[in-house]
Amino acid sequence: MNKIALIIAGLTVSSFSTAALADDAAALAKKSGCMNCHAAAATVVGPSWKDIAAKYKGKADAPAALIAKVQNGGSGAWGTMPMPAQKGKLSEADTKTLVDWVLAQ
Repeated sequence: MNKIALIIAGLTVSSFSTAALADDAAALAKKSGCMNCHAAAATVVGPSWKDIAAKYKGKADAPAALIAKVQNGGSGAWGTMPMPAQKGKLSEADTKTLVDWVLAQ
């Protein structure tokens, strides 16, 4: 009986932690200016988070590729509007947090 209670408690804490991490990542995206060009489900200037997640779904190198794209910028993957480099504006840890969050959409 105690094992079941511990498992349920662990799952409850895990779901709250996941929700808190998502809220933190969304706040980080807003604070960092990502929301100026991106939205959850609609194309703004850049692609939506859901479109990005769908394009990279199942690709093992997706996190590294997107971290590089955010840090170094780029163009041509989603149209003619370039993605400005964020290196020096976002830490590597914050970039990883944002990329993981976007890929989870």
